[in-house]
Amino acid sequence: MHKITQMLKLQQQLNDETNGLGWEEGHTKNGKIIDWRRCSYLECAELIESYPWKHWKNIDASPDYDNIKIEAVDIWHFIMSQALQEYKQNNLGDIEQLSMQIRSLNSYHLFTQPVQATSLNYYEQIEVVENLMRILFAKESIGSLLDSFIEVAMQSGLNIESLYQLYIGKNMLNKFRQDHGYKDGSYIKIWQGEEDNVVMQRILRNTPNISPNELYTALEEAYPNY
Repeated sequence: MHKITQMLKLQQQLNDETNGLGWEEGHTKNGKIIDWRRCSYLECAELIESYPWKHWKNIDASPDYDNIKIEAVDIWHFIMSQALQEYKQNNLGDIEQLSMQIRSLNSYHLFTQPVQATSLNYYEQIEVVENLMRILFAKESIGSLLDSFIEVAMQSGLNIESLYQLYIGKNMLNKFRQDHGYKDGSYIKIWQGEEDNVVMQRILRNTPNISPNELYTALEEAYPNY
């Protein structure tokens, strides 16, 4: 299965389990309104916070690219969800057809190449993220949205391979969170002084080619038992 298709299928499954079947109509099983665009642009704002853009604070700091990658993957969850919703609502096709649209984008060919450091400075990189936010606010086409996301992902140090690995990691972490009380507020996000995202990334680095089920087990073993 192509990596794009697999990620879309996993996102569909996660949304079905978390929000209930029929979430594409714009509501969860509990009647909460779903706004994927708002989810995405708030994650964009969190990504921007990983850059040392503030002229009054930490002026000599460097961008936190480890966190920037995580925020980009979070944005990807929501953009895929929006695309899945639009395809369903507008009868545009199934997951495989959505996958084919993504793979036909002009930017996708570059996304399959080895990661190359961006030539943009910090402020120019932030403008690329802000352009994605503009597209979200303007409700432009899903193609424009996907193209813009790929630009953000590439300057964040991701290509399709690394996006896939981090997505699998974050997808399983999200499932783990849901299974351990994320919705009712009982979930513990800081594990022995580290955020769960950091623990998940370390497991991925230390265990190449780990399967999703193996990752879930590793998270269970690392989860604090207070």
